Amino acid sequence: MPRLFTALEVPRDATLSLSLLRGGLPGARWIDVENYHITLRFIGDVEGRVADDIVSGLDRVRKPGFEIRLSSVGAFGTKKPHALWAGVSPSPELTALQGEIDRICSRNGAPYDPRKFVPHVTIARLRNASPLDLASYLSGHGGFSTAPFRVGRFVLMSSRDSVGGGPYIVEEAWPLDAERTGQTGASTAAADAFRMPR
Repeated sequence: MPRLFTALEVPRDATLSLSLLRGGLPGARWIDVENYHITLRFIGDVEGRVADDIVSGLDRVRKPGFEIRLSSVGAFGTKKPHALWAGVSPSPELTALQGEIDRICSRNGAPYDPRKFVPHVTIARLRNASPLDLASYLSGHGGFSTAPFRVGRFVLMSSRDSVGGGPYIVEEAWPLDAERTGQTGASTAAADAFRMPR
């Protein structure tokens, strides 16, 4: 079973802006631009029944679309930095969406995720990056920001074990804007194709 997580996709214009951050940091392994995303809730390797229950719960999410922007760069791992990221400006709508998805996943059997939600796009994995080089990189890109972009859906993605993550596959998508009377998921066919036999 692949690892599952819910996420927001990054549109092309923002991806192009993020791609300009690549380079200039020894020890960085840059994420392929087609794998940029904002993780909402990591689910992990779960049994088919649990995946089905989570998908059914996510079918009932009713939230409006909203705008966000990417801004600032930073690194995870204070003593030994291991990931470089671009942050997301504070958004009450994003926080509310993530909170609802987290509750649905937890209620339906996903393992507890103890990490505080810090919305970001991972742009590189770091291996033995010099603290001086990293500090220089971060100060040189401190003014990074994208134009605001609209979030019109969230997705369920899967990944398989690989170096640095990816490739990621969208398994199902849920619109945020539309009046979804009687509508669930990306499509019944997509849902049926993904859901595991019981």
